[in-house]
Amino acid sequence: MKNSLKYIALAIIGSLVSCKDEAQKPKVIYDASNKASVVNKTDSTQIEVADLPIQMEGTDYLIHPVGDLRVFEKGPKARYGSSSVNDVSFTISNLGEYEITGYLQNLKFQKTDSDSIRSLTDKPALILTATYLKTVADKTKNQIMVYTLADSDTNKDGKIDGGDIKTLYLSDISGENFTKVSEDFQELVDWSLIDSKSRLYFRTIEDTNQNGQFDKNDVLHYSYIDLASKKWEVKNYKPI
Repeated sequence: MKNSLKYIALAIIGSLVSCKDEAQKPKVIYDASNKASVVNKTDSTQIEVADLPIQMEGTDYLIHPVGDLRVFEKGPKARYGSSSVNDVSFTISNLGEYEITGYLQNLKFQKTDSDSIRSLTDKPALILTATYLKTVADKTKNQIMVYTLADSDTNKDGKIDGGDIKTLYLSDISGENFTKVSEDFQELVDWSLIDSKSRLYFRTIEDTNQNGQFDKNDVLHYSYIDLASKKWEVKNYKPI
């Protein structure tokens, strides 16, 4: 019994150490150029698929989420050379109220009266959320999408994934004017829409000591954008 408890304790300690190492894995690795690595193409073993199109209420555009086919191993491999049975998920995104979430490689936009489809971006990215600002559109007639995504290999592991810095982008509902509004090498903390002022507020954190981590020793930046304006100008403010 004592030996069993000992092994359990060691397993727990090992698990905690593993989690700690994972948590401390740097999101940014700096070099002389102080630039993120460029990822030229996605993994060639992945199969790209698209979900059925989505139309946000009051808009004239269809949005096609695009991502990688996900295969889940159902069970352990059988003996005598038999392969394990796999489950395949053809669904790559989830739809909430005016928001698309997932681990998406791209979004493609199509006007409802056209067969032409255009990509949001021609560069590698991992799109986590795409949100249509319906209340802003109702008030200002400006139909705007907000995106949280990783756009570069900041930890230099050869891929763009959840281990890289998360950034903030805007575009028109057509997917045009795809614009980064957060600063390079600053991690997006959160964003919020203030309907009464048609302002998008957001916070980012800068790795000021350049240790590759974002922690209490780093500096928070506070910004907002007036979405009633046709020009998306980022303005900084200091609440503290």
